[in-house]
Amino acid sequence: MSVHHRYATVDGHRLFYREAGDPAAPTVVLLHGFPASSFMFRELIPALADRWHVIAPDHLGFGHSDAPAATGFDYSFDALAELTAGLLRGLGVPRYAIYVQDYGAPIGWRLALRPEAPVTAIITQNGNGYEAGLVEEFWKPIREFWRHPGPDNEAGVRSALDLEAIRWQYTHGVPDPSVVSPDTWTHDHAQVSRPGNDAVQVRLFADYATNLALYPRLHRYLRENRPPVLAVWGRNDEIFGPAGAEAFRDDVPDAEIHLLDGGHFLLESRPAEATALIRDFLARNT
Repeated sequence: MSVHHRYATVDGHRLFYREAGDPAAPTVVLLHGFPASSFMFRELIPALADRWHVIAPDHLGFGHSDAPAATGFDYSFDALAELTAGLLRGLGVPRYAIYVQDYGAPIGWRLALRPEAPVTAIITQNGNGYEAGLVEEFWKPIREFWRHPGPDNEAGVRSALDLEAIRWQYTHGVPDPSVVSPDTWTHDHAQVSRPGNDAVQVRLFADYATNLALYPRLHRYLRENRPPVLAVWGRNDEIFGPAGAEAFRDDVPDAEIHLLDGGHFLLESRPAEATALIRDFLARNT
């Protein structure tokens, strides 16, 4: 199954996306996290494309999408969600299931909350939607930055852009780190190290506080609409802990929760098991 690498212009910005499968089939939109890109779905896309139409965009400022300077674009999760909605509208995709991971989650939640209710099913792979999922040790310096934003208090968030910090995201909690290719963290580090991209990432770290304020709306949406939910989660993740997966049952009692022996980027260490769960879920819910 061929994977196509394409660009589209949305509101004057060039967005890159990967696409595969029959456009007439049910669509699954894959939304990547920080500091990754649609590259993280390089194996999942062809594994789904025999039965589903798969679209995986790079968010603005990430991957192969445009990365305007932070002084020239007001980076926020609202803005990234609007661009994603515009991309899907331009591609003629009115309804779709979502796979969300890390930053992809607050973008996906905003899509689900749109008046046209385009989201038909939710797969969350360490894509948080509850305060319970925020591991305190990791989030402590970020919360401090939220309370006192500014250059004098950025060290705690800027450290997340270091090569070692990105490697940690990929390998921490993985029983055998040798199964994770170093191409992953070196690729991501090169992308966020582009001139000016550090300011983009700091802006998004600051805006992440708005996602916590969105949680009550998300929970109400889940309770009232009861979309099918699959949480396939690396249980050793020390960014978004397993309590964040289990919390989905508070609002969707029949949510399917699977805690696998892995970390933050589960597709890198448990691809076969995660893909099997995803295919089974989509087969029953799309």
